[in-house]
Amino acid sequence: MTFIQCLVTVFREQLRPRLERFPLDPVLLLMRVVIGSVFFLSALTKVEGFGLAPSTYFLFSEEYALPILPPELAAWLATIGEFSFSLLIWAGLGTRLAALGLLTMTAVIQTFVYPDAWVTHGLWAASLLVLILRGPGVVSVDYLIEKICPRRGSSRE
Repeated sequence: MTFIQCLVTVFREQLRPRLERFPLDPVLLLMRVVIGSVFFLSALTKVEGFGLAPSTYFLFSEEYALPILPPELAAWLATIGEFSFSLLIWAGLGTRLAALGLLTMTAVIQTFVYPDAWVTHGLWAASLLVLILRGPGVVSVDYLIEKICPRRGSSRE
C-alpha cells in the first residue's frame, strides 16, 4: 500500500466518521457572527450621528450609481438593511430571511458596484447560503421559538 493510499484509508475509516459526528451548531454560530460583522461594520461607515454621512451620499451618487433607485434611497436602504439584517443574524432571529436579504445585497454589490470582487462576494454568498439552507443552529432565537412553539407536523423534536 502506498503512502497516499494509507492516508486515504486512515481518513475514510477513522478521521471522516469523527468529523461527521462534530456538531454543525458552532460552525453556524461562527458564520453568523462573522458575516453579520462584515455587514454591520460596513453600515457603521455609512453613518454619522443619527443620519447618513455626507460621504455615503457621495458614494451612492458617484461610485456605486445603482440603476433604477435614486442614490439617496439606495443609501438609506443599504444602511438600514446592513444594520437590521446583521442584528437579526447575530440574534438568530428570522435568520433565513435576513440571510436572504444580505445575499440579495451581495448580488447587487457584485453585479453593479464591484464586479471584480467576486472572491470576497463568493465567500459572503457561501456563508449566507449555508445559513439559508441549514438555519442558525441551536444558539439562536429561531431555535428557541421552534422549541417553545413547534410547527404542526414538524419532525423536529
